[in-house]
Amino acid sequence: MPTLTRRRLIAGATALPLVAIRARAAGAAEFSYKLATNMPAAHPLNLRAQEAAARIAKATDGRVEIRVFPSSQLGSDTDTLSQLRSGAVELFTLSGLILSTLVPAASINGIGFAFKDYAQVWPAMDGALGAFVRGEIGKRGLIAMDRIWDNGFRHITTSTKPIARPEDLHGVKLRVPVSPLWTSMFAALGASPQSINFSEVYSALQTHVVDGQENPLAVVETAKLYEVQKYCSLTSHMWDGYWLLANRRAFDRLPQDAREIVMREMNQSALDQRADVAALNASLRGKLEGAGMVFNEVDTAPFREALRQAKFYADWRAKYGEAAWGVLEAAVGSLS
Repeated sequence: MPTLTRRRLIAGATALPLVAIRARAAGAAEFSYKLATNMPAAHPLNLRAQEAAARIAKATDGRVEIRVFPSSQLGSDTDTLSQLRSGAVELFTLSGLILSTLVPAASINGIGFAFKDYAQVWPAMDGALGAFVRGEIGKRGLIAMDRIWDNGFRHITTSTKPIARPEDLHGVKLRVPVSPLWTSMFAALGASPQSINFSEVYSALQTHVVDGQENPLAVVETAKLYEVQKYCSLTSHMWDGYWLLANRRAFDRLPQDAREIVMREMNQSALDQRADVAALNASLRGKLEGAGMVFNEVDTAPFREALRQAKFYADWRAKYGEAAWGVLEAAVGSLS
């Protein structure tokens, strides 16, 4: 499948309807499922999910229809997770760090400054660490597809000042997702973390409810956060991905061949989306600088040491347990 170009991304965004992105084969579908995401409609995650939905409709001769609802149209992350568990929504892409409110081990890939680069991320998440997390997810009545989708390495943006050292975070009101790990990490660094669902982030920044936020560059661009933020500090403080989750009861209702098709096509689109995000990240700094953002490079060693001194790693090692922590350190090296 060809890689999405920036032109295709923009064209795709303008073509998307305000409600669901739909993929319907001729005739009525036997199974019509909703796939919810919290990403803006133009984000590669939604475009590739839509392509997967189209391939699934074709491969199942129209028996399976998947409608993609971007931009938190079906509710906030926490609301949609509840809908997923009840079966009101059949499919949902969600960060493991937010999923950790239900599956504590799901946030382990987000431990601060654990992954140095993608050369560590993908072998871990496609290997033992990802398998461990999927196993924990499976205990909660959900199914996670084999391939996690890329959200990317996260960076801090602010409206007040650049963040170059840990002490620059002291007292900064920083929006974080609704996740204990995020709150714990930034509190350990001296910030004042505020848990806010993504659908409310732009307005919170615009009205200065918070001073800043942290997200991958692709999200900063597609959600237009550069309009309400001045500085971008390249902290790469955690890697974040999106598990494609399915309600187990809904998924098991599909015939075996249809389940295999859905998993195959969604996993393929996850790989395609990873390539899209990599291409975007290579060009986005220049685009965001052109929009007025000021970038600064960051030495991450002092941040990691500050977390170690604050017992952040030791505390989370105890929370995850030795088995989970051992799988993480096998992929990234010693942390605590």
